[in-house]
Amino acid sequence: MKLARDTWLVFQRQVLLMVRTPVWLVVGVVQPLFYLLLFAPLLKQVLGAGSYEEAYRIYVPGLLAVLVIFGGLFTGFSLLGELRAGIIERSRVTPVSRLALLLGRALREVLALMVQAVIITLLALPFGLSVAPLDLLLAYLLMALLALMTSAISYGIALLVRSDAALAPVVNTVAQPIALLSGVLLPLALAPQWLRSIAEWNPFYWAVEGMRALFAGQVGDSSVWQSLLIVSVLTVVAVWWSARLFAERVR
Repeated sequence: MKLARDTWLVFQRQVLLMVRTPVWLVVGVVQPLFYLLLFAPLLKQVLGAGSYEEAYRIYVPGLLAVLVIFGGLFTGFSLLGELRAGIIERSRVTPVSRLALLLGRALREVLALMVQAVIITLLALPFGLSVAPLDLLLAYLLMALLALMTSAISYGIALLVRSDAALAPVVNTVAQPIALLSGVLLPLALAPQWLRSIAEWNPFYWAVEGMRALFAGQVGDSSVWQSLLIVSVLTVVAVWWSARLFAERVR
C-alpha cells in the first residue's frame, strides 16, 4: 500500500508539472501527424491494400509504436535535469519509497505518450481508419506497457552515462535499429527471410505485430497474446533493473 500511495503522490506532482508546460503535447503530435498526412496515403499502392482503411490499419499501429520507442527512450533527459537540479537528492531524504520516485515519473511519461497516441488515432479516423473499441483498448494496454518499459530503460541508461551529450547518441544508436527491425514503417512480411529472422529477436517486432492484429480485429491471433506476454515480462525486468540502478547510483 505504501508503494502505491507514494507512487500516486509522485505521479500527481509530475503530471502537475507536465500540465504547466503543454508545449510537450504539440511537439509530440506534430511529427507523427506529418507521417500520417504525407506518408500513409502512399501505402495503399505500396502494400497492395484494397482500401485506405486497410492501409491505415497496417500503418497506424506502427506509427504509435514509433511514438513509444522514441518518446519513451528519450525520457532520460528529464531525469538528468532533475539530478543536476538536486530535485532527486531532496526527494531521497523524504520517507517516499525509492521505487515510487522512479515509477511515478515513468507513469507520467506513459500518460503523456498515451494522450499523444489517442490524438493520433482520432486524427486517423477521417482518413478511413476503423477499429473496434475493445480491440483498441487492448492495443493501448500493450502500448502503455511498451511506454513503461522504454521509459524505465531510458532512466537506466541515463543513470549509467550521467551526461546529456552521451545520452543522445546512445539512445539513437539503440532506437534506430529497434524501430527498423520492428516493421513500423512497412510490415516485415515484405522483407527477405534473413531480415525477418533477425526481427523475431526484437520484442518490439512482436508488439507491432500484436497491435496490427488488434487493429485488424483479429483479437484471437497468436501474436496478440505472444506480444502481451513478452512485453509484460520485459517491462517487469526493465523496471527492476532501472530501480536497482536508481537505488545504487543516486546519492
